[in-house]
Amino acid sequence: MADKQQIDKFTLERLAMVQNQLKKRDITDPAVLNAMADIPREKFISAEYLSQVYFDNPLPIGSGQTISQPYIVALMTQELKIDKSCDCLEIGTGCGYQTAILAKLAGQVYTIERITQLSLKAQQALKKLNITNVNYYIGDGTCGWPEDKKFDRIIITAAARNMPKPLLEQLKIGGLAVLPIGAEYVQELVAIKKTDNGTETKSVCGCRFVKLIGKFGFVE
Repeated sequence: MADKQQIDKFTLERLAMVQNQLKKRDITDPAVLNAMADIPREKFISAEYLSQVYFDNPLPIGSGQTISQPYIVALMTQELKIDKSCDCLEIGTGCGYQTAILAKLAGQVYTIERITQLSLKAQQALKKLNITNVNYYIGDGTCGWPEDKKFDRIIITAAARNMPKPLLEQLKIGGLAVLPIGAEYVQELVAIKKTDNGTETKSVCGCRFVKLIGKFGFVE
């Protein structure tokens, strides 16, 4: 009975999160709201943080990394304007929660994580949820997907000084990328559209993410 009560508790907390943290702010996309209501965030964090699982704040996931607050996950996903016709590249698998949200909306998700332990834990979590449209790679995400492939959408869940050149090259014309750009401690969340003539950048809001480490990012 205790397990069922806990499941019901998380379900109620998740629905309250959607209602109070997302709908009452600027998250209006029904598909994003449905995905956030469906994916159990508690499956992606350790037991010591379960009491905070639906608080509107980031939480540690190990290896000096964090799971973003629910609002930021929803906001970045909404800015991607993603649907089942899209192949999406995610830089920074982390615990796999954002990956799971993307997988509910995209055709295929390709996700890169540089920390092996995090990637393997994320793969296990998504497997338990029967999410099968995700392709994993462990390596330097700033260098892009290792195969010759173009993407409709790219999401970077760590702070970069600018859009890494290999990732911009893998973004299709007409495609969108969403990422935090700025200095080490303070950034601006932006949406970048790739056009025939270059790029168009839209500012979304201020934010703070861990650093994007790699050849075309920050030095560790």
